[in-house]
Amino acid sequence: MSDEKFTRCPECRTVFRVTPEQLARRGGQVRCGHCKTAFDGVEELISVAPPPFDGGDAPVDDAAPGPPTVTLRDAQALEASWPEGAATAATPPPAPLASPAAVEPAGAGEKRGRRAVVLAFCALAAVALVVLLAGQAVFHYRDELVARWPAAKPLLAEMCAVAGCMVRPPHEIADLSIQASDLQADPAHKGLLMLTATLRNRAATALAYPHLELALTDAQDQVVVRRALAPAEYAGGTTDIASGIPPNGEVAVKLFIDASATTQAGYRLYLFYP
Repeated sequence: MSDEKFTRCPECRTVFRVTPEQLARRGGQVRCGHCKTAFDGVEELISVAPPPFDGGDAPVDDAAPGPPTVTLRDAQALEASWPEGAATAATPPPAPLASPAAVEPAGAGEKRGRRAVVLAFCALAAVALVVLLAGQAVFHYRDELVARWPAAKPLLAEMCAVAGCMVRPPHEIADLSIQASDLQADPAHKGLLMLTATLRNRAATALAYPHLELALTDAQDQVVVRRALAPAEYAGGTTDIASGIPPNGEVAVKLFIDASATTQAGYRLYLFYP
């Protein structure tokens, strides 16, 4: 056949019969069906015609055209490796296409992994923040919590033992009032005043003892002197100040004030929490 050509494997020297159409299918790239070597079939084209005899004794060159001692195989010998039935390209056949859902770029997988790590970290940070805020709220309102839920006092007391705080009755100044008060000069001691008052807790829970502020005024109702009195100064030495004023309870105040260095015509008495 005039269109038949021959190409030779550069590795095992096997010769294959091919056609131009077969070489053109993959740009001339083929694989040897004998030793599986990939090579350019166009570059390795040879002629199997015997060289002209010139009567001399020239040595036979194995690389010269027409290797008479090399096995000649048909191109069909490559069919076992390449089902197209001809000399084929050195590159392997394309892999079957997978569905888009089954194919995921490596960069997308890494991004999704980083996103999962970030989301997990944010979730843990949010939980830690909620716990921290809850702890701060419990610490700040511990007195009110104990007043409303007395069963929580042991737990909060343990917490305060670690944090170095105290569980005290709550401070609710709006539930406290001065029922009556009086300031009189002590007739037995010149310059000595006697303050009497009654403090009332209108709440249904115990409240912390407040501070008292006593202001002495002159005839024009201007403050001459002001003094703040702590619970320990007016409640008496036997009073359990830490337990607070009992619910719906009253506290009687009797206190002597040295006013010998001042001249006063009246007074004012206030309750406050420092």
